[in-house]
Amino acid sequence: MPTAYKVQFGEPFRDQKPGTSGLRKSSKQFEQPHYLESFVEAIFRTLPGVQGGTLVLGGDGRYGNRRAIDVILRMGAAHGLRHVITTIDGILSTPAASNLIRKNNAIGAIILSASHNSGGPDGDFGVKINGSNGGPAPESLTNAIYSCTQNLEEYLIVDHLPISLKEVGKHSIGAMTIEVVDGVEDYISLMQKLFDLDKISSFIKEDFTIVFDALNAVTGPYAKRLLEDLLQAPSGTVRNSIPLEDFGGCHPDPNLTYAKDLADLLLKEQRYSFGAACDGDGDRNMILGRACFVNPSDSLAVLTANASCAPAYSSGLKGVARSMPTSAAVDVVAKQLDIPCFETPTGWKFFGNLLDSDRITLCGEESFGTGSNHVREKDGLWAVLFWLQILSVKQCSVVDLMSQHWRRFGRHYYSRHDYESIPTHIAHGLYEKFELMLPELIGTSFGGSSVQHADNFSYVDPVDSSVTNGQGLRVILQDGSRVVLRLSGTGTQGATIRVYLEQYAPPEANLNQNPQLALKDLIADFNSLSEITSLTGMVKPTVIT
Repeated sequence: MPTAYKVQFGEPFRDQKPGTSGLRKSSKQFEQPHYLESFVEAIFRTLPGVQGGTLVLGGDGRYGNRRAIDVILRMGAAHGLRHVITTIDGILSTPAASNLIRKNNAIGAIILSASHNSGGPDGDFGVKINGSNGGPAPESLTNAIYSCTQNLEEYLIVDHLPISLKEVGKHSIGAMTIEVVDGVEDYISLMQKLFDLDKISSFIKEDFTIVFDALNAVTGPYAKRLLEDLLQAPSGTVRNSIPLEDFGGCHPDPNLTYAKDLADLLLKEQRYSFGAACDGDGDRNMILGRACFVNPSDSLAVLTANASCAPAYSSGLKGVARSMPTSAAVDVVAKQLDIPCFETPTGWKFFGNLLDSDRITLCGEESFGTGSNHVREKDGLWAVLFWLQILSVKQCSVVDLMSQHWRRFGRHYYSRHDYESIPTHIAHGLYEKFELMLPELIGTSFGGSSVQHADNFSYVDPVDSSVTNGQGLRVILQDGSRVVLRLSGTGTQGATIRVYLEQYAPPEANLNQNPQLALKDLIADFNSLSEITSLTGMVKPTVIT
């Protein structure tokens, strides 16, 4: 049996931010001596149930994935783990990991991914912790991990040759068993319980052509099995299907900028009836129809309005939740369906409490993430299948479904403008300056209406009464329009300024405007007031969605 030994590394590890469910940095930083190990040590010292427990382990296949799995296995053995469940080649999507946690009563998972960030030696890497419910680690755990990192000077590990992950099988490191499973099969079985795949298959064979772009990331093997094998879509339906360490140069972020090739196929060339893409770790999704881009906020609203089309949700929904920056499109649907609708801070962990307490069934964020109570993560392929299920029942196109939806509920014109890689001090300076303006804005004219309310959003969790403050600056207008300003830390260079713009048009209004045109007054007034161009030096956003 290998003997555990301590490795001293001197300076305390200080890179994780309080409250975050993991660590996301450049690949080069993770290759520094003891860098990965020190963070993993903090996880094993604070995650409940490590001694004698079962852990799920895998990642999106990016550069560093295999080395990190080897390190974590050897450290897990040193810390007394009884059982580790990993996957062939270590390839495991985030929603599939959530499912494995729940199915195997694991203490949690370590998921190796930087989500939608680029990969490779010059890209990014990440280590994320999920809890025993299958969702992102709660703040109580992440804060404990953060506190632990502040004083670490050593870690515990054993020596052992790398475990082969080439095929299903069992291995051991001392008393710890490593079970290599087919990371795809359990997830596919779950999808078969939720949807009528035979109906979807029949629909797409009737001249309803589909295409899916895995962006050389984790969903490739899952999508091939689902779309081409089970649904019997033509070979080649899944593009960029092999997970690559650098994603083949793709930026695995499913939006109109980074999935431009797919968008062109649907929006310009109009070669397919339906298109979709997922991100690096498989939890985000983009939905497209012929000449139709589905805004993620609208996607949540459409799924909610048509949930009964899917067998798993045919008996109705307990409720629905959206993150604060997400448009209020789903609020209108929930009101008509007479179900609760919750507005939460950004972060899937806030949905976890609502799901675990059975208060909601569906949830979603504007950042291309939707999910349900089947796991405790957003789930990209689940959303793709849900859309195909609705279309197969309604026997219509994406654009027809969207038109029907807007004629019933009205349309929330909505857009997000991202200004990426802004020097941190400039981004924070702009944010703080705008926050100071909020009290003076009430009652003034803004985007063709008057400001009714302005604040920095705070949230009282209805389950545990915890309070979360400072979640984003809101300017709410009398006609229901909104502007939201947030800072994002998902990048590894500088900060990202995110501006969310929303304007409601009732069912009887013109519902076919270009969103940027419909929002032009809001955009102009915000840009002028915030001085975002002069302060950042950027004449336009990096990404518009």
